Amino acid sequence: MPISQEKFGITDDGEEVIRYTLTNGNNLEVRIINYGGIITNIFAPDKNGKRADIVLGFNSFDGYKVKHPYFGALIGRYGNRIAGGRFSIDGTEYSLARNNNGNALHGGLKGFDKRVWTASVEGDKLVLQLDSPDGEEGYPGNLICYVTYQLTPDNRLTITYFALTDKPTIVNMTNHSYFNLNGHDSGTIDDHVLRVKASHFTPVNETLIPKGKIEPVDGTAFDLQSDTLLGDRIKQVPGNIGFDHNFCLEKPGQIKHVARLYHPDSGRCMNMYSSEPGVQVYTGAHMPDIIGKGGVKYRKFASVCLEAQHYPNSPNQENFPPVVLRPGGTYTQSTSYEFSVVK
Repeated sequence: MPISQEKFGITDDGEEVIRYTLTNGNNLEVRIINYGGIITNIFAPDKNGKRADIVLGFNSFDGYKVKHPYFGALIGRYGNRIAGGRFSIDGTEYSLARNNNGNALHGGLKGFDKRVWTASVEGDKLVLQLDSPDGEEGYPGNLICYVTYQLTPDNRLTITYFALTDKPTIVNMTNHSYFNLNGHDSGTIDDHVLRVKASHFTPVNETLIPKGKIEPVDGTAFDLQSDTLLGDRIKQVPGNIGFDHNFCLEKPGQIKHVARLYHPDSGRCMNMYSSEPGVQVYTGAHMPDIIGKGGVKYRKFASVCLEAQHYPNSPNQENFPPVVLRPGGTYTQSTSYEFSVVK
């Protein structure tokens, strides 16, 4: 189906923000803006054919211009946390902005989520491009990034990432959509059922930096290998913070089934596939009360993020999958969210 577009706003620097609408003829609709590559809306039918918007966000660009919890955004150069905002490549140390409890988070003060990307439409694909200069936010190398969004006839929203560099650097890109399959305005995710195909996870310290260990989930609150009611399990996670943890996936580099999120009452189901070695499961415990679409007040545990990624703090952990991109190499990542209805 053709991709339509409309003006959505303008930045303080005078750059135009465009919203693109992807449809596939199956009553599924995805809206994306070129500011931060943000997914602003996903409209999906329930078991009775009634559509609801199943991602958190804002009605207008004004909400996205100010600080918010990365609703729907492309994250880069490095998604998640880097301890102390420091890392080394080939003996050279680099320093990043420390914007989260003394650590670097989601690309810094002005990461890829706060940049206007160059957009083009190629058939049923929305293609975004961003050039990140050497030294931006402390990261080395001129990085050229391409991200494509495609809504397929089989109800998959596929996000594909590519990046090239002229100097050794680190790259770890992801999408930060907040899902509530009962509708963004329906309250908590207590009645959602989640399954994650991960037998191991990375335990974290008090600032959510992995301790460097990869441990089995068996016998812990982090065992999501079978269908798990989130309302029950969230309460079992130590510290009353719910999930904000990296789960280790098999077959890094290969597309595989990662997770299944299901809402029994509506029948909406979302299966996730990815090439990445990890997925961050985040249930929104750190979200402040914030007014979103339709004047709805979003609170903690109102949504769940499933962020395909490399492990947090990988640049400082030799036993984690490597994240260094060198000249002549290509960073690639592919993640799909497949929507269906269980009647």
